Amino acid sequence: MASEGLEAGLSVGDKAPSFKLATDGGQTVSLSGLKGSPFVVYFYPKDDTSGCTKEALDFTAAAAKFARLGVTVLGVSKDSIQSHEKFRAKYKLKIALGSDPETEMAKAWGVWVQKSMYGRKYMGMERATFLVNAKGVIAAAWHKVKVPGHINDVLEAAKAL
Repeated sequence: MASEGLEAGLSVGDKAPSFKLATDGGQTVSLSGLKGSPFVVYFYPKDDTSGCTKEALDFTAAAAKFARLGVTVLGVSKDSIQSHEKFRAKYKLKIALGSDPETEMAKAWGVWVQKSMYGRKYMGMERATFLVNAKGVIAAAWHKVKVPGHINDVLEAAKAL
């Protein structure tokens, strides 16, 4: 079970694949723009759904702690910029949200996976988090994330960089 769906998934020691995404607030974020300092990329299925909202609120609550460590946090889903902006405003989120509508980044990072619900198979975003060091190498990876307590694990890994 633990290895299910990880064939294409990135793991510790892999180089972070290149990306360039539009973010809420009219910004653009890219691997080359983040290189030189550590960052967290967390992939989530959909804005304003229960698990995704809890995860975004947990990262927002820890945003100052990540900032003190010099770690940028980026949430990524296939939702539109407009959806991200509504999500950010509704919950007063303090993290950047990247839009990956064509799932190019999700596929490159191995988190666009086959899922199953009520026997129906479909493609969707795996809830996954990656901690990338200043050299652009994955220092920690979490696949099939369960939200409760997850942010503490990410923060502890960030402190160890």
